[in-house]
Amino acid sequence: MRSATDQFDYITSTVDITLPEGELLARLEEGRPLRVKLGVDPTAPDVTFGWAVVFDLLRRFQELGHTAVLIVGDFTAQVGDPSDRSETRKQLDGAQVEAYADNLLPVIKDLLLPDHLEVRRNSEWLGSMSMHDVLDLTSRFTVARIMDRDDFAKRWEAHEPISMIEFMYPLLQAMDSVAIDADVEIGGTDQLWNLLVGRDLQQRHGERGQVVATIPLLVGTDGVKKMSQSLGNYVSVLDPGPEMFGKVMSIPDPVMGQWFGLAAGMDSGEVEAIETGLRDGTLHPGDTKRLLARTIVERYWGSDEAESAEAAFDRVFKERGTPETVPSYSLAPSPNQYLPALLADNGLVASRSEARRLIEQGAVRVEGEKVTEENVATNRLDGKTVQIGKRRFARFVQD
Repeated sequence: MRSATDQFDYITSTVDITLPEGELLARLEEGRPLRVKLGVDPTAPDVTFGWAVVFDLLRRFQELGHTAVLIVGDFTAQVGDPSDRSETRKQLDGAQVEAYADNLLPVIKDLLLPDHLEVRRNSEWLGSMSMHDVLDLTSRFTVARIMDRDDFAKRWEAHEPISMIEFMYPLLQAMDSVAIDADVEIGGTDQLWNLLVGRDLQQRHGERGQVVATIPLLVGTDGVKKMSQSLGNYVSVLDPGPEMFGKVMSIPDPVMGQWFGLAAGMDSGEVEAIETGLRDGTLHPGDTKRLLARTIVERYWGSDEAESAEAAFDRVFKERGTPETVPSYSLAPSPNQYLPALLADNGLVASRSEARRLIEQGAVRVEGEKVTEENVATNRLDGKTVQIGKRRFARFVQD
């Protein structure tokens, strides 16, 4: 086994904060497998690069022989995490959460190692709590302690509503740490307060109290906000190679350094060398972004697919061509087609309103010709290639 110092350096290469300071190294020096907790609420259908960053950190612990305890928040997902929210989060029902969990778990497990992995659902302990248990839990924290949380404080000052159930969320998440006796809990920087509540509650239950480690939030493809499925600025780990390559090529230049470190998994020395080259002009931004896109696609799909994805990108963007493989969709037996519905119902855009916006912007083309109307004659679409935005192509065929 590696020395505690080597383990610490390997684990924390992408970590922003560990608290209490020095405690993670001290526990590694104990020479025993640590129980490392990561909680994931299944509230969305996809696994993004933003999530993958945290799974990568969890995998590092596994590689060193520590136990990864993945908490599937099937109970807390129905409550809704208020972290970084300016309004009350819409609650999901149990069926929605289960459907998301069934989709996400196989993908998440592929990102982790099969060994040293424990998967638990927090409904195991939260779902069986009595009213007495709930009241006992709430008695361990004061309203003042809860209002220390920055997003709650901002909403309070702005006279925005905060529901009682939102106050409960961090306490329920903290119970997860008590239930599985976590040594370490990891998460994004937006989860720091929640993770510290977990440590606090463990100590109130007579446990040692977990070490907290947070990792920076990956900026989305817009280069401004954190990667989020609700914002649409994300890349999925399941995106096909060409689509993944194209999305990475669309990110703004200033965020490349962060993406090299978090999304591509390069070490800090390599990232620093790239950022220095970009600053002093010895590296060309376009060539560097191609390296980033190739590295990321290779990480998920292999070197052959990375090479193929780059060739497909060049064919579409440099040579103004069409991808070799274009998915086909059926046209309804009607003389006309309502294009926003056709695109949205086939998953080519997120919604009909997005389709209408793209049509208005001239970003939808049939065989290279801009479409300006929402109702399109079927014979104009039948057997033709439709381009939606820069990277999406489809062929529609009437049955």
